[in-house]
Amino acid sequence: MKRIIRKKVYDTETASPAATRNHSFFGDPAGYSETLYQTPDGFFFLHGRGGPDSPYAVENIRALSKTKAELWRAQPEN
Repeated sequence: MKRIIRKKVYDTETASPAATRNHSFFGDPAGYSETLYQTPDGFFFLHGRGGPDSPYAVENIRALSKTKAELWRAQPEN
C-alpha cells in the first residue's frame, strides 16, 4: 500500500518493517494487524488492516513521529 501524507511518500513495498502486532485471531471481525515501518528516509508509519468491526475496517497508513513510533513499540502486547 502506498500513501502520500504531507508531501512524504509512505509505501509498504519500499519501507522496512520494524515490528508487527496482531490483535485477536484470523477471521475475527474485530481483529486487526498493525505493522510499524521505517522509510528509507528514516520516517515512521503504521500500516493497519483488519476485519469489518476493527479500527482498520479500511486498510490505512498513518504517519508517526519517532517518539510515537518508540511508544508504540514499547506498548505491551494484548
